[in-house]
Parts: sequence; structure tokens; C-alpha cells
Amino acid sequence: MLNLPKGLNSKTVEAISHYKNEPDWMRRFRLKALGLFLKKSMPLWGADLSGINLDDIYYYISPTDKKFKSWDEVPKQIKDTYDKIGIPEAEKKFLAGVGAMYDSEVIYHNLKKQWEDKGVIFVSIDTALKIYPDIFKQYFSTVISPDDNKFASLNSAVWSGGSFVYIPKGVHVDIPLQAYFRINAVSMGQFERTLIIAEEGSYLTYIEGCSAPIYSKDSLHAAVVEIIVKKGARVRYTTIQNWSSNVYNLVTKRAIVEEEGICEWVDGNLGSKVTMKYPSVYLKGKGSKGEILSLAFASRNQIQDAGGKAVHLAPYTSSTITSKSVSVHGGRTSYRGFVKINHGAKGSKSLVRCSALILDSVSRSDTYPTNVIEEEDVTLGHEATVSKIGEQQIFYLMSRGLNETQASSMIVNGFIEPVIKQLPLEYAVELNKLIDLSMEGSLG
Repeated sequence: MLNLPKGLNSKTVEAISHYKNEPDWMRRFRLKALGLFLKKSMPLWGADLSGINLDDIYYYISPTDKKFKSWDEVPKQIKDTYDKIGIPEAEKKFLAGVGAMYDSEVIYHNLKKQWEDKGVIFVSIDTALKIYPDIFKQYFSTVISPDDNKFASLNSAVWSGGSFVYIPKGVHVDIPLQAYFRINAVSMGQFERTLIIAEEGSYLTYIEGCSAPIYSKDSLHAAVVEIIVKKGARVRYTTIQNWSSNVYNLVTKRAIVEEEGICEWVDGNLGSKVTMKYPSVYLKGKGSKGEILSLAFASRNQIQDAGGKAVHLAPYTSSTITSKSVSVHGGRTSYRGFVKINHGAKGSKSLVRCSALILDSVSRSDTYPTNVIEEEDVTLGHEATVSKIGEQQIFYLMSRGLNETQASSMIVNGFIEPVIKQLPLEYAVELNKLIDLSMEGSLG
């Protein structure tokens, strides 16, 4: 086991790489990324990040020095945490494979044999570096480089844990792979990295869940997700993040989509102190498609700065960005979107829809769209609405026997229904429960 002291410097990075017994090229990659991180300034747009004390964070905590293939082998104190969120039950019921990350390390990973026999790889990303070095090195950091932004640099320097998924040509994994990420230590930084490669004509659904307990000090979650969608392949990546209200959630997620490929992001954000997250699709191949469905729910002392990005690099590509946000108890939501259609991407289409629901007079919602069009033969649509729950709606529902809280929850659940219906049943039920809890007392 290795629990490093707080603070970030070259010794920290060297220690992580040494402990993981990494090849020298990865150690050098980490140190170069650290240099970039130290040179870059904090973002001056979006939420205020001045409250992050980078010297008061643990950049690596290992809960155990072992990995487990059987759930029965996992230490009791860790297993009890995950039993509460249903990993074994979920795995038995409907999942093709499960990974569980606790603080800085993936402590459990399992893939059903039927998918192993078809050549599917689903392991922790640390394991992939050791067992599949050629595939790993071919794709790692090719979608998001260390100099992309300050927190991508940070992740590149201290990354640990996360998933590696490889789907061979023509293989359809028609039941989900799933990963859980848990911050369980005070002042913890979690920096998982996920890499997904879907070869030509393949199909994958990947689901990610995140949580953390509430502590008196802030924690930091700065992940990187890279997806490569080859010709005619399709990947759906679903995230439900319910971080506690003391977590800064700063994530970079991007997919490269080749000819006739499809990438779908379904992104739900309920918890955290601050979230800044904009899943992106780079439509590189002719006829490729991207869809981003984003939900943000901000309650008391929360800022949800979310949205999506679509960059059209080839002809006849299409993208859809749908953003739904709800703010209550003084919470603040923002849609921050970017659509670019490059010169030569003729016949491309993009549609952006962002809708905000504000539940009281002290909450806030903002929209920051950016559209850059460099080609004439394209179609771009942008719709934005902001609304409040009307007294007549509440009165009508209460006249049918609902109390005020039930009535407002019903209206909110109807508003976010386009997101809910894209989730597996278990997640849809859980999301509705979490929103109902957040809604209590929302109308006075």
C-alpha cells in the first residue's frame, strides 16, 4: 500500500509511477504533464475555482495493494460501501462486466466469459498498460493531450485507476459494461482515466456512476475520458454523478468519431460543489453522428456548469446537443456549448436545444452558446428556453390530491423526462429518487 502525503511535486509523480512499476515512457509522460500543469493558470471563465487548495489534497491513496476478481475477496470495509450502491446485485442482474474504483485504485474488475471469448477487453487502465502495452500506447492520450487544459494536464501527471475497454471489429456488446468511482477519504483527489476503443462495426454501452461522502474539507475529481469510435461503430457512454457537496468535479470527456460512426453521451450531474463538464464529439469521418444529452440539477451552494461540444470535420456529419437544467434553493446552472462546422464539412447539420427550469427567486440559470460556421452548405439550429413552475400548474395538481412538494416533483420529472427515458430502469428510478430528495421544501 502507498499513501502519499498531501501536495504535488515531481517526487509525488515519480512515486506514483514507481509504485505502479510503469515503463519509463509513462514516467516521462507524467513529468512532462506536471510541467505543463504548473505553467498553466486556472481557468478565468466558468465557476470560481479559487477555493481549490492544491497543496491540501492527497494525490494518491491506495486502499489495498491487491486487485480482486471475486466480490467475496474484497475487504469488508470497502465491500460494505459498495454493497450500499448495489454492485453485486447489478452485476448479477444485467451487466456484461463491472469495475469498482475506491480512492486512487480500481480494486475490483470482472468481465463475463462470453465477452472475453469474443475478444472484448475490459480491465483497469493500469492493468492495460502492463498487459496490452501496444494497444495502450497506440491510443492513450491521442484524443486528449496533456496540454489540452490545466486539469487534463493534472490528470495526465497523476492519473490512477479508471477503465480500459477494447471492442473488436464487428462485436456487439448488447448489455452494459459498468464502472463505479468512489472518493472515500477526506481531501482526496481522484484522477481516473478511461480509454475506450470501438473497432469497425462494433457496439458498446458503458455506464459510469460516481459518489462521495460529505466531509468538512473539499475534494477534487479531475478525470479524463477518451473514446475512439471507428468506421460504422457505435458507443453510448452514460454517466450519473452524485458527488457530495464538497467535491470540485472538473472533467474532460471527448470522442473521435470516424466514418458512419455514432457516439452518444448521456450525462447526469446532481451533486458536487462545482461541476465543469462538457462532453465533446469530434466528427472526423464522413456521415458520422454525435449526440449529447446533458442534465444538470443544482441545489443549495451548487454550481453546475455543463453542456456539450460538437466539432464537424467532415461532410454530411450531424450532431444534436440537448441540455436540461433545474436550479432550486439558490443553486446555479449554466449551459456552455460549442458547435463548430469546419470549412469543407458540407451538408452537415447541428441542432442545439437548451431548456432551464428555475424553481424559486434566488436560483439562477445562464446560457453561453458559441457557434462557429465556416461552411455555407450546412444547417444549424439553436433553441433556448427558461421557465418557472407556474402557480396554475401547482394549483391544478394539488386539486387532484397531491401536496405542493409532490406537485412540483411531478413537474420537474416531466421536464427531465427526455434524459430519464435514455437510462436503464435502475438508474432512472434512482435518479428520480435523488431529485425528489433535492426538491424537498423547494417551494417555500
